[in-house]
Amino acid sequence: MSERYVTLAEVRDLLDEEHAKRELLTPQKASMEHARTVCTISAEAAGKIVEEVSAINGISAYAAVKIADLLPRYPEDVRAIFSKERLTVDPSAIDQIIEVVGKYL
Repeated sequence: MSERYVTLAEVRDLLDEEHAKRELLTPQKASMEHARTVCTISAEAAGKIVEEVSAINGISAYAAVKIADLLPRYPEDVRAIFSKERLTVDPSAIDQIIEVVGKYL
């Protein structure tokens, strides 16, 4: 079994599927409600965002998933995602990220 990062949209769908099969534990219910409330795009759209953003030079899998979760619309939002990574993102990459996200909003 390999490990990978999952988007909030995927978490929402996985928990919804599991909830249909059985009663969820309290923390799982809280996670499901949070994902339903916060996530505004489909898991398919989130996957496409991750795929397209990952193709941009210098974007890690972790950052691509965070971008799909947070859906940044402004350069400042994109820079905030990368602030912990101590990575300076090229302004053209920031524009590409905002363009990709904009296609799925």
